[in-house]
Amino acid sequence: MSTEEAGGLVSYATDLHDMYRRTAAYVDKILRGAKPADLPVEQPTKFELALNLKTAKALALTIPQTLLLRADYVIE
Repeated sequence: MSTEEAGGLVSYATDLHDMYRRTAAYVDKILRGAKPADLPVEQPTKFELALNLKTAKALALTIPQTLLLRADYVIE
């Protein structure tokens, strides 16, 4: 269960599916003979924004339309 589904208002975090995909590519390089010490350290490049409208309503908050349009997930 994600934070938003548990009642959190907003979540901005790395996209785990993208991280797993990038990890697989990293492992593939190692299995093909690359030395781990020679590979660059990677940081997340893709993030997800999730909003919980039910929590916003309970807190009497209005989420701006521009923020709703940018959200990857909107929980109602």
